[in-house]
Amino acid sequence: MTIDRPRYHFTPKKNWMNDPNGLFWQDGKYHLYFQHNPYGTRWGHMSWGHATSSDLIHWEEHEVAILEDPMAQEAILSGSAVVDTTDVLGAKNAVVAFYTAHTVSDAKIRQVQKIAISSDGGWTFTKKPEPILQRSKADFRDPKVFPYFDEWRMVVAHSVDQKIEILGS
Repeated sequence: MTIDRPRYHFTPKKNWMNDPNGLFWQDGKYHLYFQHNPYGTRWGHMSWGHATSSDLIHWEEHEVAILEDPMAQEAILSGSAVVDTTDVLGAKNAVVAFYTAHTVSDAKIRQVQKIAISSDGGWTFTKKPEPILQRSKADFRDPKVFPYFDEWRMVVAHSVDQKIEILGS
């Protein structure tokens, strides 16, 4: 049995996929990151898959860009990615991924915002261990980061309260 794949939408070759997490253009390619379970067809082992395209129609899938941390039982949930052209983080044109780190400990959910930095154009990332933002809420996620004049802005969702928070730096 042959399963047709969409002609105009990206889908991974196998396993589960959910939210798109970062889309940026650099050096002639669009980079797409997406919430992905690289090990199965159901929600779990949340990581960021990676694909590139020169035309947003034809996609090439790559190795997982940001893998869950099984030792810390930390899933990598939704977020966004930006190219830091302002050199704020000390690496000119570094790709910075902002994501929700999700852990469950003693039946308590903890979600904090973290970053991972790529100095090779978005192919590999180094996760920073400490959160850049945390609140006392369980459902605090989906950071969307973008430049706004001479600063950066982050929009974060408080899904249970159905509120958003807008921060600047």
